[in-house]
Amino acid sequence: MSRSIQALAYARPSALTTEGGAGLLGLETSGGLTPVGREAHPQFFAGFLSSPQAAARGLLAVADVAAARYYQRTLRASLDPVVTAGGDRLRFESFSACCGVYARLDVLPEGLDGADTGHGTTNVDVNNPLREALSRLSGDEPLHLRVGPDELAVTTLDGPVVEKKVPLPDRWLRGFAESQVITAVFDLRAELSAAEAVRFLRSLPRTTGTGPGSRAPLWVVPAGRTLRPTTRPVPGAVCLPGPERLTALQRVLRHATALRVYGPAGHDGAATAAAWEVAMPGMRLTLTLSPEPSRGFSGEGAVLEALAGDEAAADADLVSVLLSWEPRIDIADLAAQSGLSPQRVRAALTRLGTAGRVGYDAADAAYFHRELPYDAHRAEARNPRLTAARTLLADGAVHLHTPATTGSGTATVRSGERHYQVREAPGGVLSCTCQWWADYRGCRGPCKHALAVRMAHRERATTATPSLTTTAAAGDTR
Repeated sequence: MSRSIQALAYARPSALTTEGGAGLLGLETSGGLTPVGREAHPQFFAGFLSSPQAAARGLLAVADVAAARYYQRTLRASLDPVVTAGGDRLRFESFSACCGVYARLDVLPEGLDGADTGHGTTNVDVNNPLREALSRLSGDEPLHLRVGPDELAVTTLDGPVVEKKVPLPDRWLRGFAESQVITAVFDLRAELSAAEAVRFLRSLPRTTGTGPGSRAPLWVVPAGRTLRPTTRPVPGAVCLPGPERLTALQRVLRHATALRVYGPAGHDGAATAAAWEVAMPGMRLTLTLSPEPSRGFSGEGAVLEALAGDEAAADADLVSVLLSWEPRIDIADLAAQSGLSPQRVRAALTRLGTAGRVGYDAADAAYFHRELPYDAHRAEARNPRLTAARTLLADGAVHLHTPATTGSGTATVRSGERHYQVREAPGGVLSCTCQWWADYRGCRGPCKHALAVRMAHRERATTATPSLTTTAAAGDTR
């Protein structure tokens, strides 16, 4: 697993203090992007929280996930959460070290007590003393939240006094990209009341067995006002692989008003990702689980088709300049501004998501704009299947048997000493005779051979179109 070192420089540690009977929660920021460009310590919010305890425990839950490994637990790592200010809300995001759990706390307008919220994305310092202080927070005393340095600190900053150097695996960056593509097809599958949510979540096992039978995913199906566990993927069931990965939700159960479950529309019996959302007054905490505890989002391959197309890349460049940290991206509005069709705007947003520049909120059924404070090109450049497919194409290893205009037929791909047959079904899905396809049947994205064929078809269609137009014009003698 490739790693680099992410240096996070803070003006001072984040802290929870008390003054005049009110709590003061200061979250320090590092290296953020805003509408005016990059800032060393951007300030996004200063105001009171409507539900202090719920917000404190929600932030702790996001930090819990950032510090956790749910697979191969002997290794631990922690990356400070990312916060995005969208003008009317704050979103705190993190990924587990194993890349199998994505956590997001959305503090909505009604949770911010009417204070103004800025625009931008940055990391926030969540250190161990702060975690301990948040855990001890009790009662309903007012809590003032500051995201970014206060005015006094802004005028006296001489440079960072706190610096964290953390290993940043490339798969974490790809995980942010993959998760938004996967959740974009989720729909609401079940909703439980607060009492039923607490009862159900507390009944889940805290550990998973290690025997042969432990590999079978757990499923849940709506049953009256609750959810009933089942070992079979019956119609209407939602996958719950590794139920112990929902442990972070225990932090906020006393504040829950509802539990909502989101998942894909259908499945063929194979394990799928799902999102579990606990609603609280003025905020939502969502955990999205990968299809298997041992299977991080980074390897799902959902973004590969978007990365392979040149048209989506050009459209993404156009759409990106129209984004301004909207908490809910209006596709129709973007289509009108850009002159693109809604379908091309969606493809462009998917492409931007592969660089972490947009996320997806299943509760709003809408994309939102953010700019991760990482190198946006790494998720694409370090994707091994994409890199391998481009190498195959550059080496002339792809032989198309039918004209690209038919959109069907077969192709042969030479890889090493072997030749693989790639076929396109009527629905447009490419199958292959390689071992990857035999193992996953497309549920983890295309193999490198199918991806190379898709790129070859697009390349030939692009080069063929001008010549066809020229030929038609030259032959028109009427």
